[in-house]
Formats: sequence, C-alpha cells, structure tokens
Amino acid sequence: MGIFYDKNTNFLIGSADFSPFKTKHPSQTAMKKELDSMILSASGWRKVFTASGDEEDTQASIGPENAALSVYIAQSFSHYIQKKLNKKDPVIVVGLDARPTGQEIAEIIIRILLKNGIQVRYVFISAAPEIMAYARECDGFVYISASHNPVGHNGLKFGFNDGGVIPGSEAAQLTAIFKDLCNMENSSQKAVDLYNDSMQTDIASVYNKVSFYKEEALAFYRNFTRTVISSNTDPAKKEAFLKSLQKAAQQDKLTILADMNGSARTVSIDKDFFTSLGFGFISFNDTPRDIVHAIIPEPENLVHCARKMEELQSKGDTSVVLGYMPDCDGDRGNIVYWNDKEKKAEVLMAQEVFALSVLSELSFTAYNNNAQTPEELRKLKTAVSVNDPTSMRIEEIAQAFCASVYRAEVGEANVVNLARSLREKGFTVPILGEGSNGGNITHPAAVRDPINTLFALIKLLTIKDDPAAGKKGLFHLWLQALNRADEYNENFTLTDIINSLPAFTTTGVSEQRALLHITTKDHGCLKNAYGEILRKQWDEKTNELKTKYGIVSWRAVSNNGITQTDNLSDFSESKNGGLKIIFSNSDGKDIAFIWMRGSGTEPVFRVMCDVKGNTSKCRAMESELLEWHRSMVRAADVA
Repeated sequence: MGIFYDKNTNFLIGSADFSPFKTKHPSQTAMKKELDSMILSASGWRKVFTASGDEEDTQASIGPENAALSVYIAQSFSHYIQKKLNKKDPVIVVGLDARPTGQEIAEIIIRILLKNGIQVRYVFISAAPEIMAYARECDGFVYISASHNPVGHNGLKFGFNDGGVIPGSEAAQLTAIFKDLCNMENSSQKAVDLYNDSMQTDIASVYNKVSFYKEEALAFYRNFTRTVISSNTDPAKKEAFLKSLQKAAQQDKLTILADMNGSARTVSIDKDFFTSLGFGFISFNDTPRDIVHAIIPEPENLVHCARKMEELQSKGDTSVVLGYMPDCDGDRGNIVYWNDKEKKAEVLMAQEVFALSVLSELSFTAYNNNAQTPEELRKLKTAVSVNDPTSMRIEEIAQAFCASVYRAEVGEANVVNLARSLREKGFTVPILGEGSNGGNITHPAAVRDPINTLFALIKLLTIKDDPAAGKKGLFHLWLQALNRADEYNENFTLTDIINSLPAFTTTGVSEQRALLHITTKDHGCLKNAYGEILRKQWDEKTNELKTKYGIVSWRAVSNNGITQTDNLSDFSESKNGGLKIIFSNSDGKDIAFIWMRGSGTEPVFRVMCDVKGNTSKCRAMESELLEWHRSMVRAADVA
C-alpha cells in the first residue's frame, strides 16, 4: 500500500502495512517489566523505549513489549479524550521530537486513534511549543518526546487545546485508565489483537497530509509567537511593536547563534522568525536527529555554543552576542551571551535566565501601561507564578515592580494551573515558569519556549528611552525601581543588566551534588524521618549557624500541585511534593532555603540550596547547608 517519506527531511514517516508484531509477540512478563520502568507524571510519561534497553542507543526499533505499551497509551488517551470532551471524533494533532524511536511509536498511536474514530493531524517532527500552539486549533494533542532525557528515552505529553499539558488531576485519571488496560489478564496478546484490528484504518490518508498540516502548524506557531512577544492581540498595535523591534535589531546589528544539536527546532520557525524581524541568525548541528552531544541544555553542554560564539567574535563578527541550545523537543533553550567586560562568551545559569525573563516581562508590563510609581504599579495587580525551587531573587525582582510571587510544585502543568487560578482572581500574570531549569512561559503561551526567552532578553536590550513619548526603557525602569536610576547609561549592554540582578548563590539543577539516589519508596515516610533528624540536629547546630551565617530560625513549607502549605509541622504531609526549609535571620528576613523532591521524570531525588548574596561567605554557606541537607536525606533514607 505504500511507504511514506517526509519531504523536508527525507525521513521515513511510516508504512501503510507496518506491524511491530510481525516477527515476535510481546511477553506478558516482559511487558510488565517495561511498564514498571515507566515514569507516569503530570509532566509526561517517560521510559527507555529502545528495544535494547540502552538509554544511549540511537536505533529506531522499540521492540514488541514497548509496542504493546504504545497500543495502550493510544487506547487510554482515546477513551479519556472522548469521554472528557463528550465527542466521538475529536481532532487530535500528533507530533514527535527528533529521537529515532518516535516514528515507530507514532505509527502505533495514530492507528489506534483512528480505529477509535479520532481525527488525526500528523505533523511529524515538530517542536513542543509548535505543536501546543497548533493544538489551539484542534481539540487536543499527543506529543511523543522525552524532552531533555538521553536519546534512547522517549515518552508522551498530552493536552487539550489550551496550549499546555493536562493538569495533574486529569493526568491521574488518564494514568489510571492506562494502568487498568495494561494490567488486564492476557493484556500483551490483547494489545496485538487490538493493533491487528487497527490495520484496516486508512492511515495512508494521514501520511499524505503530513506536509500540509506541518505547514499549517508552522504558520499558526509563527503568528502566535508574534502575539506572545508583543504581548498584544490587537493586529495594528502588534505590528507597530514588531516594526519597532525590527528597527532596533537593524540599528544594533544583533545576531542569534543556535546550537540545534539535531533537535526538533531544526525544522521549526527559528531561522525564519528571527531573520524576518531583522536579526542575524547562525546555526550549527542543525540537521534533524544529528544529536552530537548530551541533550539537556545545561552548562556542561552549552560550552559548544560558547566556543562557537568566541570563534565568531575572534573573526570579527561582533554582532553575535546571544546564543542558545534547545533540548530535543525544543521547549527549553538556555542561554550563552557575550560578556563585553571580560571579552568572552559565558553560559548563563538557569536561575539567571529565568530572572532576566521575569525582569523583562515585568518591566515590559510597566512600560506598556506607563506605570512608574509604586501606586501606579500596584494598580496593575501583577503576579508571577513559579515552582518551589526557584531562587528567592524572583521575590526581590517582583518587589521592585510591586508584584506578588506565588509558588507551585515542580512541573510545568503546576505553574501554568497556578497562573490560571491567579488570573481568575483578577491578577495580571505576564510571566511564569520554573527558575530551576530556566524555562520561562510568557503569557498567553502555556509552555516554555526558547524563542520567547530570547525575546525577553532582546526586549531588555532594545526597548530604550523614548523621550518623545515621555517613556523610560525597560532597563531604565528597572534601575529606577531599585532607586538606582542615576546609574543608567544609554549605552548599556546585557552584561550591565546581568550585573544589576539581585545576587544569590544557588545550586544548579544538573550538578551531581543536586542528585541523590534513595531506596525509600514512600517519600512521605522519608520526609517524616527527615523532620525528626532536622529538629534534633537544629538544636545541636543553632549556635554555630547563628554565629557563622546569622541564621536564627527555620520554617518548613511544602508544595503539592498548586497548593502551598506554610509552617508545616508534619513533614509527611508533603508526600511526593516539594519540601523546603526556609532559614531567617534575626530581623525575620529570609536569607536561605534548602529543598528536596523526587523527580517525576527521572529516577532521582533532587536537592538544592539557595542563599542570598554571592560573596565567598555566601558560597561557603550554600555548600555547607547543601551538604548538611544531603546528609539528613541520606540518614532519613536509612531510617
């Protein structure tokens, strides 16, 4: 019946007669083992999908057991979405990141969706923000990706047409359906039978329309991004802003550097979007699936972009001052910048990236509303939604603009849902996200996007004083809010902006000392033991902590979903959520915190520390508090 190839990449889209069960049927025991290895969280479902079980394997085959799980993934989503929407034939967009295993998973999922009467728009390799923007034109989406995990991993994200992943409560319902199907008697054979029944579906018609829907998705994403970065839905005002941005880009001669690392962004809007607005754009490792180094966009992998920037600068291309590297699904992209003071390329830490994004969007909100005084700023009723391990520097930035900060548990869905609830209460929430991974979400987007991050920095650099309109630029507004307006120089650089940020010392999320492997399955039980250890050791360390660091008290805070519990006494109530110990000085000011949570997407337990200040004493404090924290977690794990 035919084999179909993507016209843009020449990659195999699929075969009309493909079956993963032709040569081997799944074993019930092996399928159960694969299911047990799967992480099922609100942020997405993930596991090693390669047939070999090797997380670094670049082969495309997923094997019969993972194929059977894929059948039930599609079947559970079909049942869930049809019941949720009370609609037999919802329109679902399906896409995947650049991992080799995605194509086979997609073939299985599409067939099962079609068998259940669901209309499928298949866009093949697409960035996560792209597919989630396009889903606003449909009823929902299924996105095949393991985000920043190694190449042999894969997974699923699900959502409606609001531009984000489904919330935690909905995710739990979907997970329950999936587990029930997988745990049926003789479920492995039933998966084969279900797939064989789906072979009669007209999958060829779906494959024939891939190019059409991909172009439609790109067009929608491009237009939506213009709305996001301008913070305006009015066509005339939006275009006026974009023209002013284009003029500034041409004057300042800004060029963006991208280490695509074979990600889904290689076939998205990036180059076209930046160049259409007058920016230069240089990319490398820009062949899809050409994953040449580790995927996670953290400092150890951003060095490739930094070296390239330094090379270009040494050759006289001084316009290259911003660079980024996306993860495989393209929803994150942390930043490299040219430090004009040190004359070298530097990697921005994730917390700094997010802080700059918050600074930009809060100052942009003030700028658009011509609000400068505290009274004018308070009238805006502005808020920021962040995850619980985001550095406390966000509170200091928000305070300067008379904005409030609200915290949710780790997970994109949690901060999005918290922001939604704040808007229902009358707040303006222009920016939200997770400082711990540098992922900002600029309203009305509901997903992280490196393009929006870059434009947050670009707006800081290019929106300057407008004397004719009597308006101060974004950086000038920030310095004014800090009562440091006399320091403003119209020839400022990004380095100047970075140096103006509140100083904090924060553990990086990818650092080895931020990761622990524990044996206790019940995290509530572990945290209860941790609390007992903390109380005992606090009594022993009180004088030392006061003398060395000015710490005189602590309180516990937990975050579960969008609910925050302050002054927590029973640590077990934190369950699988985030648990934070906040330390205060004699003035009652919060000066540090330690935090813990089991990852929902990886088999690790994460810990971190955040300390106000960046002196040698502060760095020593961060190191000592984190090691104390780690030792208590290890002791609690044994207990």
